[in-house]
Amino acid sequence: MNKSSVSIKMTMEITELGNKDVTVVEEKGHLLEKDNTTVLKFSETNENNEQTNSLITIQPDQVSVKRSGAVSMLQKFQSKQITENVYRHQFGTMHMETETDQIVYQPPVANQDGKLFISYRTSLNGETPRRHRLTISLAKEN
Repeated sequence: MNKSSVSIKMTMEITELGNKDVTVVEEKGHLLEKDNTTVLKFSETNENNEQTNSLITIQPDQVSVKRSGAVSMLQKFQSKQITENVYRHQFGTMHMETETDQIVYQPPVANQDGKLFISYRTSLNGETPRRHRLTISLAKEN
């Protein structure tokens, strides 16, 4: 198993009715690589100084995002499939239905950063789905 310290830049774009909301998070974390599985671990702190731990597991045919702390969820992405989960945060609980369009993962190698890109649509509590694009850039630290 290979373990590396990484700098993470996570860009989330949500498009709804022509409006685009973009959030960028930059954190330090760890990347664990073994066979066909890559795990990315990192923590974020929100404006209320509450921590959320994230564990992103990348496999050839699916990605799962497990978050615990201020936000709690286990979201699975599988190309061309619909998955469901429950999202819990300080304002309550929401049912999420996600349809994944595309997953592209390029692991970091030598002097080249890695990148995870997921394009999907999510519906919260049965509302009209919103288009999401998640891009995570990974830079190994020496």
